[in-house]
Amino acid sequence: MSRRRRHEDHVNHEAWAIPYGDLVTLLLAFFVVMYALSSVNEGKYRILSDSLVAAFRSPPKSLEPIQIGEVSRSPQNIDLRELRTLVPLEIEALDLLAHDRTEDRDWELLRSSGFSPLEVEAAAEMIRDISDALEEALELLIDEDLVRIRRDEFWIEIEINTSVLFDSASAELSSQSQPIVYRVGEILSGKNTRVQVEGHTDVRPISTERFPSNWELSAARASTVVRMFNAAGVDPRQLAAVGYGEFRPVGDNNTEVGQSENRRVVIVVMANRVRALDDPSGQGMRADTARDADEPFAAGPRL
Repeated sequence: MSRRRRHEDHVNHEAWAIPYGDLVTLLLAFFVVMYALSSVNEGKYRILSDSLVAAFRSPPKSLEPIQIGEVSRSPQNIDLRELRTLVPLEIEALDLLAHDRTEDRDWELLRSSGFSPLEVEAAAEMIRDISDALEEALELLIDEDLVRIRRDEFWIEIEINTSVLFDSASAELSSQSQPIVYRVGEILSGKNTRVQVEGHTDVRPISTERFPSNWELSAARASTVVRMFNAAGVDPRQLAAVGYGEFRPVGDNNTEVGQSENRRVVIVVMANRVRALDDPSGQGMRADTARDADEPFAAGPRL
């Protein structure tokens, strides 16, 4: 009887190709998915974004949503009438009316800003009193064209050439100008006004350790005048200092005369809306006439 020959298993030396093929297939699928994720359809993305915004910003479904925790309340009520800072546009609006206006339009503008009729009358009277006092006190400088006063029904603009106040490239008031500025501060002291002091320079550059540019010089000059006003008794909450540098010229910077005109300090005085509203009688807006103009300038403290 013949013995059955045992069959020998064939050894496959290419078995590695199967897992390798699977790995390559998986890598291909992975990169296809990554590429698909990197290509965003802008239209669909925008639709999704709008949907999310609409969902999260929609008004509450209940008129009285459930409040979690205690309601937070501000310790002080916000007074919406309070004016945080001077708004030069208010001045410009009034100035535009000055060329083609009637008295009724100016008064209506003030009433629409929150003034009652009594307050409007008191504001106009106060501005007239302050303007008359300033014109008398600065009469000599006005005659020499070193000071210009422009007035309207409810605001005053005092333009002073810096040659009267400061030495070249300096922000310290000269000894001769300190009594003048102090006197103006005395006239404004105790009045319900807002005062904005604006510093302006010519186009000539400056570069010092203290004043790297005309911005710093003009702002420092305005601040010096503000500090003198405060020393004269003006409420610091009514004061603001602004530096415009050489960027608001009124003269031709190519000439000496124009440069001299551009070197100036402008003091803008307006009726104070906040304090007027706090005084329903309107009497708080009435300004006492300033000290007699022929009285010599008070020697204010040196800054």
